[in-house]
Amino acid sequence: QVQLVESGGGLVQTGGSLTLSCAASGRTLGNDALGWFRQAPGKEREGVSCISSSDGVTYYADSVKGRFTISSDNAKNTVYLQMNSLKPEDTAVYYCAATEMGLCTRASYEYEYWGQGTQVTVSS
Repeated sequence: QVQLVESGGGLVQTGGSLTLSCAASGRTLGNDALGWFRQAPGKEREGVSCISSSDGVTYYADSVKGRFTISSDNAKNTVYLQMNSLKPEDTAVYYCAATEMGLCTRASYEYEYWGQGTQVTVSS
């Protein structure tokens, strides 16, 4: 079993930055893929970014490419999402997820473990 806890959300102005953290416990995530998803009110959950812990392969949604950076610290069993140049449309609850499959994927159904989410609000 893996437990994931997100932190770092908050309220920020347009153009600002936030760094989300997702701390994992229960076992080492050395072979997992870790993803960040978001869900805005009335919208479907969207895959934002993911990283494969084993080889560092990453994926970014077109909507965040060039603004968001995913990284992982295997020693701390933590994955981060650095978010720059934030826009009001980035407002959502952000979730981190882990999949034992190990391959970076934006398909939410591939992920077995989910955190509770952290709210990110970008004011205009």
